[in-house]
Amino acid sequence: MALTDDTKQLIQQAYRDVLAGKDIRARYGQRLMIAEIARYMGDITDNDGQRTSPPSACVVEAGTGTGKTLAYLIAAIPVARALGKTLVISTATVALQDQIVHKDLPDLKKHSKMDFTWTLAKGRGRYLCMSRLEARLHDEGNGDSDTMPLFLLDGPGNEEPGTRAFFEDMLASYGSRTWDGDRDHWPDQIPDDIWRQVTTDHRQCTNRHCSYFDSCAFFDARKDLDDADIVVANHDLVLADLALGGGAILPEPENALFIFDEAHHLPDKALNHFAASVPLNATRQWLKQLSQALGKMQPFLAPATQAAKTIDRVSEASRGVDVALTEVYSEAEQNTGWEFSEERRTAQWRYPEGELPEALAGLAANARVATASLVRQLGVLVDELQKAFDERKEHEVDRETAESWYPVIGSFHARAEDQLRLWVAWCETTGSKPVEGEEDSQSEEIAVKPKLKSPPPARWAIRQRWDHAEDITLYSSPVLADNLLYSRLWSRAYGAVLTSATLTALGRFDRLQARAGLPEASRFLVVPSSFRYAEMATVEVPAMTAMPSDDAFTDALVERLPDLWVGEKATLVLFTARRQMQLVRDALAPEYPDLIITQDDMAKGEVLRQHCTRVDEGRPSVLFGVASFAEGIDLPGKYLGHVVITRLPFSVPDDPIEASLAEWVSQRGGNPFMEITVPDASIKLVQAVGRLLRTEQDTGRVTILDRRIVARRYGQLLLDALPPFRRIIEQ
Repeated sequence: MALTDDTKQLIQQAYRDVLAGKDIRARYGQRLMIAEIARYMGDITDNDGQRTSPPSACVVEAGTGTGKTLAYLIAAIPVARALGKTLVISTATVALQDQIVHKDLPDLKKHSKMDFTWTLAKGRGRYLCMSRLEARLHDEGNGDSDTMPLFLLDGPGNEEPGTRAFFEDMLASYGSRTWDGDRDHWPDQIPDDIWRQVTTDHRQCTNRHCSYFDSCAFFDARKDLDDADIVVANHDLVLADLALGGGAILPEPENALFIFDEAHHLPDKALNHFAASVPLNATRQWLKQLSQALGKMQPFLAPATQAAKTIDRVSEASRGVDVALTEVYSEAEQNTGWEFSEERRTAQWRYPEGELPEALAGLAANARVATASLVRQLGVLVDELQKAFDERKEHEVDRETAESWYPVIGSFHARAEDQLRLWVAWCETTGSKPVEGEEDSQSEEIAVKPKLKSPPPARWAIRQRWDHAEDITLYSSPVLADNLLYSRLWSRAYGAVLTSATLTALGRFDRLQARAGLPEASRFLVVPSSFRYAEMATVEVPAMTAMPSDDAFTDALVERLPDLWVGEKATLVLFTARRQMQLVRDALAPEYPDLIITQDDMAKGEVLRQHCTRVDEGRPSVLFGVASFAEGIDLPGKYLGHVVITRLPFSVPDDPIEASLAEWVSQRGGNPFMEITVPDASIKLVQAVGRLLRTEQDTGRVTILDRRIVARRYGQLLLDALPPFRRIIEQ
């Protein structure tokens, strides 16, 4: 659809109206971004609503201060409406999701003349389940419920005083509509172990058969999904929907225009989503729980019914899984080169090229067959219970029993399916098609492995020791998300826009293209920043007495840091290792009481609040943080004037996915350090430096204490990828 004059006019008028309404001036980068997104969407061709042009994405890197959200909303809303497509905006964090829904979209509607509707989409697990809350209160009151407590599967509950009062408060707040049942809207942070007791997933939810269906927080939130012009989701929910085939939760990809904000997170999120793991001993304990549950359930089922017979089959399948897990554990324990150190009770073993030893591969195949049988029989039992909800037919299981046990068996079924994913992944062959023209060459003396288009999966095991127990957990993960994202998303979506402040690495989009599998027809743009970097800030590399690889580096930091924060109102010191952060803090805190706050001292929000309070009171404040503070905090103006980077953010060398990728690159004749490690570090460094300037009025300085940035050849690449600050480098 070529952009019509009416659509162009609508976009231009909306931008003028917003600028006038908010009394702000147009930004060159923002205008460029609006035009690029509108052109990209207008260039997509279709026939009867189905895309006919090749798959493509529009990738826009736009730094802080561009006004990305306003740019993509103004460009995409009129085009999506003209095309009759739903606009799906996906973020990496719930915080940005809420900001778009509660601030950016209402603000745009207020100041522009555009008419549009929107809704928020979150996963079921973010919402209260009234059925589980009722069961939680009921069981706590009775002490011994007629049926198995719905939260038995979650492990020991929180026995602290006031727990019952907390759940009663939750019930009252939801009943009076002062709370909408959204976990993120509860006034305080709810611990995971508490929240799990009052939420549910699609395997445990009885849907329309639940007595609370008409007042369900989750389904209330979903009512507007089909009719809304804009659906605001997050990357995890988009990936979960794609894993279900697309269109199960969100609009079908073919009928959606996607905008991925914070898009640099998407490849890693996809890897996490398609990874699998099984803790062997913990799973055997879980099988005991399943056995107990079946024993408690049996009296509620009439003998010789299908459900009763299925319980016997589930028990038999469960015993088969237990035997298989025992054999896998024994083999992994005895025939793996575990290396424990005195300080660490954890050892990791990665299988090179993803290839398992023959004996272990055979036992994994047995575990796959046994687990598949358990999944199948639990599925039959779930179906039998579900039939009881059909009021039009007589059934062997009464409805009350089905209502009590459906969520419990559904939970076991879901977990068994998760375990099966690991065994399936471990049993897949690691081979792939050779790159064209690089077929496997064979001779009598040597067989050369073909170069693979995509790396084999990463497979590894972790053995943990505690005081009275130990376990071995098996893992599998794709190494790149390129094929997953291309086949499930880019090839199907009507259109997609990716934006973030950090999409290039060392000034190029190659890394993102490779990791995200972006289509060949994609277009790429770096939007120039409105910041006058050379006037606003400096990047300084002072002389240091030690390099990060030296044992004396921590002592050198302790000696150097106080000189750097002297005279500063607000300083952020970023570390790459929590242990080093704590050592430096412990050494400096006695001498500088009430100055340093680390991100581990309290919840993130409270750390930032205390820091800002100190600055408001005219007292200096120094924040110590690690990776999450290098990207996820916003401290504009007086709240941050100095960012200190203690060492370059190179990846931990023992990460099994990164190690597998490096192995694959080496086999292809590449240099993993220059192709993976340095570009990854560049992105993290740019993000860390990005904490300093948040508005056009901000000023300050960045200090890098890692001399490798000037002493090593790759250092110049990292320096040149930073914003063009004025440089001060001591010799």
